[in-house]
Amino acid sequence: MRSPTQLDLSEQDIAAIVAEGLGTGITGAEELSGGTFAAVWKAGLDDGRQVVVKVGPPESARMLRYEAGMIPAEAEYFSMVAAHVPDVPVPAVLAATPGWIITSLLPGTPLTGHDSARARAECGAAVRRVHTITGDHFGYTGDRASGADWPTAFQAIIDDLRADAADWNVPLPPLDGVVARHRDVLAAVTRPALLHFDLWDGNVLVGPDGALTGLVDGERYLYGDPLLDLVSPAIRHRIEEMPDHPFLAGYRPAPFDESARVRLTLYRIHLYTLMIAEGPSRGIQLTDGRHDHLTGLLERELADL
Repeated sequence: MRSPTQLDLSEQDIAAIVAEGLGTGITGAEELSGGTFAAVWKAGLDDGRQVVVKVGPPESARMLRYEAGMIPAEAEYFSMVAAHVPDVPVPAVLAATPGWIITSLLPGTPLTGHDSARARAECGAAVRRVHTITGDHFGYTGDRASGADWPTAFQAIIDDLRADAADWNVPLPPLDGVVARHRDVLAAVTRPALLHFDLWDGNVLVGPDGALTGLVDGERYLYGDPLLDLVSPAIRHRIEEMPDHPFLAGYRPAPFDESARVRLTLYRIHLYTLMIAEGPSRGIQLTDGRHDHLTGLLERELADL
């Protein structure tokens, strides 16, 4: 089912975007599956190259607060990574506007549970290198949630998600005071590292030899605690309880002390809150079982915190 935030496009629409952005024609195009925010197509160019065309939501679509400007944000993320850590494989930005982005098509396919540990370890190592890039503030860019320090930015991020849930009449467990009670722990983070945030298997590409071939979908990037990027590679699990996880072998984090474990719990609370809040904007009914499952995961983290 197509998400309400995804435009229903045709090959002719993609041809028009490519002509505007690259000044060339296409030999064909097909829509790609996997995401729920933007419409994503693969297109062949007249010169033989393959590109990806991502088109943002229609102006009429209701989105979460942090999702404003995510198409330009993706171009920013890929460009920053390419400029500062060129050995990390990300798509090349070929053309971009506020409404769409055209990038190179990377080789490989999304990770699955059957892939070798090599790509996951190489992903961890690549993300560690990306984390050396430092921003000038914490949180998101533009008018979205941000702050001069990490506790302030993280509180604003959670507040926006709670406001989104209220706007859509999505029930959440009580979250009052959760961030404020752990402000001192969050304050230990003093450098705003560049974070991908969305490193689930679908956004990590692997080649036939088991090697990492790309990190994609960087539109949700923000600046903050590097530990936040250790949540989605083990989504619905606790990576600090998985010492043999190959992502950790590549990333090589410091031992998880009490502060790190509390922060990881807070970041899972953030992720599950986001996933619950976004459901209706993607056309997902609260009664389909997903909401109750995610709420159970969120309540477990809150109880342990």
